[in-house]
Amino acid sequence: MKSFDNRVAVVTGAASGMGRYLAVLLAKMGCNVAVCDVNEDELSKTASMLSQYNIATSVHLVDIADSSQIDRLHEEVIARHQKVDLVFNNAGITVMSDFENMPAEDWDRVMNVNLAGVVNMTRKFLPDLKSRPEAALINTSSIFGMVAVPGQSVYHATKFAVRGFTESLAKEMDGTNLQVHCVHPGHVGTNIASSAKEVVGGTAREMPAFMRKMSAEERGKMFKDNGMHPSRAAKIILDGVQKRRTRIFVGLDAKLMEITQRLFPQSYMRTWPFILLPMFVRNKFLKKPLPELPAEP
Repeated sequence: MKSFDNRVAVVTGAASGMGRYLAVLLAKMGCNVAVCDVNEDELSKTASMLSQYNIATSVHLVDIADSSQIDRLHEEVIARHQKVDLVFNNAGITVMSDFENMPAEDWDRVMNVNLAGVVNMTRKFLPDLKSRPEAALINTSSIFGMVAVPGQSVYHATKFAVRGFTESLAKEMDGTNLQVHCVHPGHVGTNIASSAKEVVGGTAREMPAFMRKMSAEERGKMFKDNGMHPSRAAKIILDGVQKRRTRIFVGLDAKLMEITQRLFPQSYMRTWPFILLPMFVRNKFLKKPLPELPAEP
């Protein structure tokens, strides 16, 4: 897909982070956008940023864990925009806990948002995408869909599954009008850590010693403040769509971590200090948003 001009894109998880800036950058390039999230206040701020551009927008309060709400979203989007050319399944959550201590309802919630939400969104919008002369489906996995660490079993379960689902679907759609992409972000400065539930007693033994002394709020702030700015991540994703890359790695850290998994499948975590510490320093140059974008309200 060479151009986003005059297309219609649906973006989930658009109240903040990569979803917000995917919507903003698409709007800047002339794409009409339907933005979705469960956070009404923050979603309205995204809508305010989109109002800077002369495109058609629509705002939808949707919990993608609920398939009936996806059905309603589909009806509203088609009624407003008459077509859909791109779907960005970007919404995602996590729970900070090891498997043994995680309540079943927390496990199910993450699975329903991160995996069932992606599958049900894809199922609902696939006929619309296939009906277009040119279309794209973009599912966000993670570098944690390639490698695994302790304390994130549910997140890994969903992101490995999203990767498998998306890559299989890409092969099924090969030769059609629909291009399918799987996104693997590294460390992007989003709210996923600060908004995550933390199970008491379920994470402490998995954390580096210096992080155990920090509050959950402090750890979330550190994660957000030291990652690549989400506007830069969004640009990498959109560039990957235009270049028809089935796998889109976001950040040099993601690319290097994937390489370590292939070279050292049993011991890749041992190599990460040599990669991630320099990346942590390097990221200070990537923390600033892209120029000439609306300021966040």
